[in-house]
Amino acid sequence: EALAGAGEPERALVELARRLASSFDLPPWRRPDDIATADAREMVEAVRAALPGSEVFVADRGGVCVGCLHVLETTDFFGTPHAHISVLATTVAAEGSGVGRALLDHAEAWARSRGHSLLTLNVFAANERARRFYERAGLLPEMLKYTKPISPAP
Repeated sequence: EALAGAGEPERALVELARRLASSFDLPPWRRPDDIATADAREMVEAVRAALPGSEVFVADRGGVCVGCLHVLETTDFFGTPHAHISVLATTVAAEGSGVGRALLDHAEAWARSRGHSLLTLNVFAANERARRFYERAGLLPEMLKYTKPISPAP
């Protein structure tokens, strides 16, 4: 496992990634474990590498981790540098309490402080709760990704 030896803060990120991946219906060709592993791996790597263009922030309430945000600098297909939210997750207990909104506001401030005029994120189509949350916060859908699983050639 790529996350063997993870310390307490890293374990909290792994748990938040698992919670996020299991909080909505996925397309049949996606598995929650694959998504959680990928999200956790990217966040832990960002923490360990301490790269200035990729940061992980943790929401803490009374010494307990209740949410996380992974935001990074990237360039889109059109050549526009921008900030991208890779992961935004909260614990079940923090859901609906303003933690997610505080993390989203932090991502926007982080992007602005680096001179970016765009903040992007990806969300699964079936994650209607997250889509409503993001749209209420002023994010707008820009592109749709269509996927068709195909069988390997015989």
